[in-house]
Amino acid sequence: MQLSNGSEHQQQPPVAVGIAVVQFAPETDPDTNLSTLREHVRAAAADGAKVVVAPEYSMFAVTRLDERVVAIAQPLDGPFTTGLAALAAEFGVYLVAGVVELPAPNSTRISNTLVAHGPDGARVAVYRKVHLYDAFGHLESDVVVAGPLVEPATFTVDGVIFGLQTCFDLRFPEGCRRVAAAGAHVLVLPAQWIPGPGKVDQWTTLLRARAIENTIYVAAADQCAPRGAGSSMIIDPAGVVLAELGDEPGVLGALVELERLAEVRAANPSLSLRRFAIAEAPVGSE
Repeated sequence: MQLSNGSEHQQQPPVAVGIAVVQFAPETDPDTNLSTLREHVRAAAADGAKVVVAPEYSMFAVTRLDERVVAIAQPLDGPFTTGLAALAAEFGVYLVAGVVELPAPNSTRISNTLVAHGPDGARVAVYRKVHLYDAFGHLESDVVVAGPLVEPATFTVDGVIFGLQTCFDLRFPEGCRRVAAAGAHVLVLPAQWIPGPGKVDQWTTLLRARAIENTIYVAAADQCAPRGAGSSMIIDPAGVVLAELGDEPGVLGALVELERLAEVRAANPSLSLRRFAIAEAPVGSE
């Protein structure tokens, strides 16, 4: 039956966006990492992903940060992020990846930064890690400066809002709650989750908790062995694991469906029922 000049309601298809997480083991050569990432982005795009998420420190990875990471750092218009922009444009996707950013010339510390580029190659979001990994015998703050406390970094794809956090941020529920409160439908979380006793259990438990408590999709891209714990996951707003990898390199994908998110939030309106606001910690407590 033909509709007459739009006077009758035409049902729109539910909004669904394909998302993929990339799990690989970045090395200490940015060019090699970019080449490896290219093949994973190619596979994700061929499988229908519009948004591709790569791990934290995709540009350069070591088990313990030291002066090497400062020496390799680049500004956001440097060759590695330029290469990421080219990958996004080549395969027509939104690409999120972790880079080692030189915040200023001659800086003695770096920023642990996520950059997101759109299918035209333009940068659509930047997030600098707020919670530094000063735990489990590591001191990320020795060589990394904490990101500023600014409005959540988000970008939108076909009406679906994606918000950014990084690795250790996962252990701070208020940061992820800020992302959800800012309107995000998907929490994007690149990581280099350092392996160790119980670490995979903590990772998977916290990822599902952030999804459930915020009624939000979670797309977590971890590094794999030997410097990451693997177990990259995509989780729906009710905590259902849609896809999961082990500890080997790979790409996995799933659909983000706003209809599903609305169903979960109708059944469990926890975001609208919350009674506490989030305030910044006192100066000097970072």
